[in-house]
Amino acid sequence: MKVWQRSAWLCLLLLCLGAAVRAQDTFYLKNGDRVVFYGDSITDQRLYTTFVETYIITRFPKLNVSFVHSGWGGDRVTGGGGGPIDRRLQRDVLPYKPTVVTIMLGMNDGGYKAFDQKLFDTYTSGYEHIVQQLKRDLPGLRLTLIQPSPYDDVTRTPTFEGGYNAVLMRYSEFIKELSSKQSAGLADLNTPVVSALKKATGGDAALAQRIIPDRVHPGAGGHLVMAAALLKAWHAPTVVSAVELDAAPVKIVKIVRAENTLVSELKSEGVLSWTQVDAALPLSIDMNDAVVALAVRSSEVIETLNQQTLKVKGLSAPRYQLKIDGEVIGTFTREQLSEGINLAVLPTPMVKQAKAVHALTLKHNNLHFAAWRQVQFPFRTTSRLISARRSRR
Repeated sequence: MKVWQRSAWLCLLLLCLGAAVRAQDTFYLKNGDRVVFYGDSITDQRLYTTFVETYIITRFPKLNVSFVHSGWGGDRVTGGGGGPIDRRLQRDVLPYKPTVVTIMLGMNDGGYKAFDQKLFDTYTSGYEHIVQQLKRDLPGLRLTLIQPSPYDDVTRTPTFEGGYNAVLMRYSEFIKELSSKQSAGLADLNTPVVSALKKATGGDAALAQRIIPDRVHPGAGGHLVMAAALLKAWHAPTVVSAVELDAAPVKIVKIVRAENTLVSELKSEGVLSWTQVDAALPLSIDMNDAVVALAVRSSEVIETLNQQTLKVKGLSAPRYQLKIDGEVIGTFTREQLSEGINLAVLPTPMVKQAKAVHALTLKHNNLHFAAWRQVQFPFRTTSRLISARRSRR
């Protein structure tokens, strides 16, 4: 990278995914974990789940963790189109021998109407059954119970007094109590999205409606907010990498900070340059998508997950051009560089690498989905029907 103004240059070469290693002691997932995401159509969208997966792959590239996405549209705690709950668990969760399972159910269980005690009782007993069976069949399993994502009563008028999301919040309180009773993890995917919807509505009410276009299924922007909430519950680190340099001494540049990265080959002869080998990649967020951009600006996704900071103090020229791997990233004032810029939100080679990783995440999940829903499920269903017919002969 290079930054230029008259005779002033700043050059930075970044080689990502290098040898520097971040301490992972506080992060929820451990080496060797296998995660199953279980839920209804919102999990079946494979958006918040794949954002989480890509984050972990790019933020912890040496962590051996695998993921299986087992959401099914329309599911309740009793099951749904994929079969009754016990069949769902036996086919879509247990065979993968997960060490971690997340569960998000509730959107369909409330019936999309005012609070109904009978439906709620079915939900509580059914949810407890899921937890008990998983803990029984998978000793040592770590559970994360997810408080269901919201029904959008923010950008549109509720369909009845109080609104359906208030019903989901009552279900969420049960999840919170159950997680405490079962010593399980807890993630709130409702409150952060509602907060983002309220803020987005104040900025662009029409565009805010597209964050959850049908009031139930969020688009990519809403799922990014949800992914951030789940990762925050797992104590995910905010920092991708952080570098701070002091260029004030003549011909001597000091490294003040180098977090989750290795800085070497520091030079300051006309061009300020160094090689930086990061241990992680930033998130790749499509800020060219207006709805995604609005959701991100209205939330704490960047602040929570995506900080790749560069600070250079003591520069003399008023403006500098920044280059990374020969690509011009932008022009910044001396004051901006002194305060610090977040490389994670700029079109850097690192963001492009992260985008390529996410494309592979989507590809392998689409392959798993096709094998599961177009081969495994229909063929097993046909096999059971044939067996049933034979048994009646």
